[in-house]
Amino acid sequence: MAWDFSTDPAFQEQLDWMRAFVRDEIWPLETLVDELEQSELDAIYAPLQVRVKARGLWAAHLPPELGGQGFGQVKLGLMHEILGSSPFAPNAFGNQAPDSGNSEILALAGTPEQKERWLYPLLAGDLKSAFSMTEPDTAGSDPTQLRSRAVRDGDEWVINGHKWFSSNGSIADFLIVMVVTDPDARPHQRASMIVVPADAPGVHIVRDVPTMEHPAPSFGKLGGHAEIRYEDVRVPAENLLGGEGEGFLIAQHRLGPGRIHHCMRWLGVSRRAFDMLCERSLSRQSHGGLLADKQTIQNWIADSAAQMQAARLMTLHAAWVMDTQGASAARTDISLIKFFGAGVLHDVIDRALQAHGSLGYSTDLPLEAMYRYARAARFYDGPDEVHRQSVARQILRGYEPPSDGVPSEHVPTRREAARRKFADLLDTVTAND
Repeated sequence: MAWDFSTDPAFQEQLDWMRAFVRDEIWPLETLVDELEQSELDAIYAPLQVRVKARGLWAAHLPPELGGQGFGQVKLGLMHEILGSSPFAPNAFGNQAPDSGNSEILALAGTPEQKERWLYPLLAGDLKSAFSMTEPDTAGSDPTQLRSRAVRDGDEWVINGHKWFSSNGSIADFLIVMVVTDPDARPHQRASMIVVPADAPGVHIVRDVPTMEHPAPSFGKLGGHAEIRYEDVRVPAENLLGGEGEGFLIAQHRLGPGRIHHCMRWLGVSRRAFDMLCERSLSRQSHGGLLADKQTIQNWIADSAAQMQAARLMTLHAAWVMDTQGASAARTDISLIKFFGAGVLHDVIDRALQAHGSLGYSTDLPLEAMYRYARAARFYDGPDEVHRQSVARQILRGYEPPSDGVPSEHVPTRREAARRKFADLLDTVTAND
């Protein structure tokens, strides 16, 4: 089956419009965001979102019956490559994290009543959401170790636990919380997902955790990575998403496409940094000539172009496999692009920053922010090490050790086998003569 990443002329026109729209309307916002409150930013986004909806590009990750476009993963990947050039672009297109992933969860596992109450207002931009899974005291790469609990009490769930890095938790209207509902079940069937209104008694937003990406966030101003304590939080039993014990399964459905979109957005960031690297090399004089004439800079440009091309093709291939064969068939491809794409993102930005020297290190350019953002890519949605391990395990399943313990490419053994083979052939020829 041949790969096909081509797009029809009508969709290519949409991509061209998106590219100009993001550059002209979204990039300028980056210089103002630190001065704005969430309400002010929402007011700026509103007319931009109207234009996106008029183009038929709103919430494109969802099927048409939910207000999306039903695009396959390849088309979505090409879109996210453009949106990735700015962390603020997805908000204008209704596919910003974590709302996009949460809308997919609600679309997949929500009841008609849950969709009416949470999904449709979320898609309309009337509500904000958070995904609350990561805990400070358990390994984020191993969700089977979660400790936060939900206990059934009549017609309610009672939730207790400690979460952090619940993105947008401080500004969310509701949270999708991953909690253990059956501690005695098999490891991947212990946890469930439950919708929790942010204003429910017992939901305590402790803080937005300062990070490399947001060193000193203003609490609840624009939304960060919230630390949350759930203390005897009671919600109706019907707030359970899917079946009890299906939390891990639902999470995997959410994370597969999300990782592809992450990787394509990283390519958008990389391309922006790469353009800055090339522009700098043609305008900066150093040691008697342009940077573009220096072999080191030429190597950086060539290596960056090769890495980005490889990452792009790998990511589109993973998207194509999902479109044609399903998410399970793309498991290894998704893990490959997750750790490879994160490395490309870092390398390209690092070279661009180095070429700009102190200017790149300053906040006068977006490179320093890109660099801080890039470091998190190596552990978001699973650390590099876990994805490498997963890839290796999948590959090794296609091999078996030699039955006699001798490597199949062992030269002395192969030579002896070849001698026997040719001796037998020679005997056959002699007998025929």
